[in-house]
Amino acid sequence: MAVLKVIRMGNPILREKAEAVSMEELKSPAFKTLIDDMFESMEAHQGIGLAAPQIGVSKQLAIIGIPEDNPRYPDAPETEQYIIINPKIKVLDTKLQGFWEGCLSVPGLRGYVERSRKLQIDFTTLEGKSERLVVEGFVATVFQHELDHLEGKLYIDRIKDTRKLVFNEEYDVFIARDEDDDEEDDKKIV
Repeated sequence: MAVLKVIRMGNPILREKAEAVSMEELKSPAFKTLIDDMFESMEAHQGIGLAAPQIGVSKQLAIIGIPEDNPRYPDAPETEQYIIINPKIKVLDTKLQGFWEGCLSVPGLRGYVERSRKLQIDFTTLEGKSERLVVEGFVATVFQHELDHLEGKLYIDRIKDTRKLVFNEEYDVFIARDEDDDEEDDKKIV
């Protein structure tokens, strides 16, 4: 396995609609190696998801897995590891929820993005079978973020208020601290 370089905003591959993965590609040893390398890379970069375009491969492939102790998103719920191939998304709840998102392809920044809070994802598994998954809450946000990469979109495209695009250091000092204080206040009220 290898840790792959994550390409950054400005590379045109990140703005292309990724091509579907064929069954022939899906069954190849090279595709399985690609997935192994993507998981190795995601872990090395402390990510919770990685789309193939982020490593310069314009294919409809994303992996997602939130570990228990992720330093970038310490309050995120742990999930299993997902391999999502040729996905189709259906919104199940149009009510929006907002989270501060970061991206390995947009290093050093976070932005406040509102997205649908519940989704259905139909996709192909590594075994070539069709599968359906329903996700909600923060996990739905992670799926939307990663699957946006397959459409040539970055989270910054979804920020409604550009004043809510900040450097990580300022997020830690000014925003995360305030959110922690708000949570403490909420706990005192209950």
